[in-house]
Amino acid sequence: MSVQDEKTTVSDGIILSDAAASKVKSLLEQEGRDDLALRVAVQPGGCSGLRYQLFFDERSLDGDVVKDFDGVKVVADRMSAPYLGGASIDFVDTIEKQGFTIDNPNATGSCACGDSFS
Repeated sequence: MSVQDEKTTVSDGIILSDAAASKVKSLLEQEGRDDLALRVAVQPGGCSGLRYQLFFDERSLDGDVVKDFDGVKVVADRMSAPYLGGASIDFVDTIEKQGFTIDNPNATGSCACGDSFS
């Protein structure tokens, strides 16, 4: 892969795996809401300087970047979007761990707990 290809991939925005999309759909069905989007935000904090926030949101903010994954809307605000370009969100359900994971090519480092990045 050339450097140009890598830049194109990074600029494509957030990627939601099928497992994550399925889990989000399931959670929205439990809430009885179809007007919510999964908002992914990057906020200051954590051991490494930045941390992720994932939550359901009904708001539409000026400059939001929205992607649709088989009916699941994923939204990032304009300040978070540059940090999330090419980031993959997955859902794991094993005996050891259950939850959403984020693999972010923009992160240059992370803390031992895995909750924050730089």
